[in-house]
Amino acid sequence: MEKPSPISKFELNAEHGRALFRAMLTSRMLEAKLSSLYKAGKIVGGVYLGKGQEALSASLGICLKQGRDVFAPLIRDQAGRTAMGEEIIEVTRTYLGSVEGPMRGRDGNIHRGRPKDGMLAMISHLGAAVSVVAGALMAKRLRGTLAGVVGATCVGDGATSTGAFHEGLNVVAVEKLPMVVVIANNQYAYSTPTQSQFACENLIDRALGYGLVGHSVDGTDMLACAEVLGEAVARARRGEGPQLVEAKLLRLSGHGEHDDASYVSEVMRESHAGRDCMEVARAQMLEKGWHSGSEIADLEAEVSEQIVAAVAMAQKENVPNPYTEDWCAIASAIGRTSVESELCL
Repeated sequence: MEKPSPISKFELNAEHGRALFRAMLTSRMLEAKLSSLYKAGKIVGGVYLGKGQEALSASLGICLKQGRDVFAPLIRDQAGRTAMGEEIIEVTRTYLGSVEGPMRGRDGNIHRGRPKDGMLAMISHLGAAVSVVAGALMAKRLRGTLAGVVGATCVGDGATSTGAFHEGLNVVAVEKLPMVVVIANNQYAYSTPTQSQFACENLIDRALGYGLVGHSVDGTDMLACAEVLGEAVARARRGEGPQLVEAKLLRLSGHGEHDDASYVSEVMRESHAGRDCMEVARAQMLEKGWHSGSEIADLEAEVSEQIVAAVAMAQKENVPNPYTEDWCAIASAIGRTSVESELCL
């Protein structure tokens, strides 16, 4: 997937909009396929969808560059992964356990990454992603390679209540790291509503307390997300310090495909936050003239073909052999061949 190069001053244009929409559409269609594979018993472990969060996630990922920036995507960030450059085959290989995947079939689904390319493997302690990215940025600072680099992660409202989130964000602020922390306020931490999580009216109100620049955005609006996230990343890249973004939206699925989300009220589903960002984005592309209806249909057909081909390929590939696999449980490369050390990264 082609994407525009990161720019120092953000300007939303047709090229950026089309790349953003493609990432959103690819994520939505790919995750729909993953859901069907999970329900058919083809995927071991959980499947967590970013349905309703694609505009926010992709707007962040598309401003980041593989091999330069640092991104710690979480469970609803497939759109961000795609926008940053993750190929569809990387996803299907991991979910289907192929030994050819980035984790060589050793770990499940969302816990994948390529650290050398700046895509960190997700950890289940979601709030800790802030400090992990902060550590990566500080390492670059010590090596003298931090100039022009941006670090980013996107956490949910529930993660903001964890100690790891607060400690990590405090370090980011004190060290003035070029980092963008996005809060996807999707109204529920699993089944716990926001009113049972925090007493402030808006999570962005906390930015001042940390000494961060704060931004708020409608997470259901693709164009608004593109503008706000684009500017936040540009500001961090220009050396204007860490940025905190809160987006309000609604998770349009359960916590995972094992959860029917019956705790979500109809009032919430019918609220503004319950809008489907994909439908909003489709209307915006047509209104802007960045895509016609036939072009969107052609794009859907192209993406569908790519997903089918990637699933077919991953299903044909070998799974790891536990009797011959080097699990690389120890981080040290001492005593390993160069090939073994490369595989452990």
